Amino acid sequence: MSTNFFMSDPIAKLLGFWAHDPGEWTCYLFKIVLSLILAALVGWERASKRHAAGLRTFMLVSFASTVAMILDVTMIFHGVSIAPFISAATVIGLAILSINSTLYSSRNQIKGLTTSVALWAEGIIGFSIGAGLYTIALISFIAFFCCLSLFPRLEAVLKDRSNHFEVHLELKNISFLQDFVTTIRALGMKIDDIESNPAYLGSGLSVYSVSISVTGKELKQYKTHKEIIEALQTLEYIHHIEEM
Repeated sequence: MSTNFFMSDPIAKLLGFWAHDPGEWTCYLFKIVLSLILAALVGWERASKRHAAGLRTFMLVSFASTVAMILDVTMIFHGVSIAPFISAATVIGLAILSINSTLYSSRNQIKGLTTSVALWAEGIIGFSIGAGLYTIALISFIAFFCCLSLFPRLEAVLKDRSNHFEVHLELKNISFLQDFVTTIRALGMKIDDIESNPAYLGSGLSVYSVSISVTGKELKQYKTHKEIIEALQTLEYIHHIEEM
């Protein structure tokens, strides 16, 4: 592989030949350290929100991706005419890891979906660093980190103002289900779907996952999901209710 390909990267040009020469040990060291630093920032963000995949997981994923790409680039640079099978195998491994990090909770919620995608994305950034494409890697990292740390606030605002939401509902008795449906309709909402949750069998409670749409004009204009749920929680036959 021609070194001109790597020299087209602005950051590689700025750093000099040592940062992209597959024959320089300083090149390997720089790539691995940079990969670990960027991954540590993402891992810290995930760990601070108490996600299962945290600091070490993200660092290891990025490390493995970077080293895999370094090995492939080095072999190609030295004339070993083979496909980049190490990187390809790593991509498959990342896909399997990402899938297995997604779980369903007892409340029928999908858990870990964002972290699953984040692991895969961090691996791609690791490949970029391993290939010496530092500019692409850093721009991608900044955009990636902003998506994880900044956009959740915007997402929460948009979600709270949506006309559709889903709740975890615990009724003291199954006989109160019709009362709940009647109350929802009277408040200017409708139930799109209601599903019994078998995970709570034997608890003495009737537990459901309920999809609700806000249809009343007043509710659409003035009420947030939090306010609606707080009002519903005051009903004496509801043991617990929260947004999913």
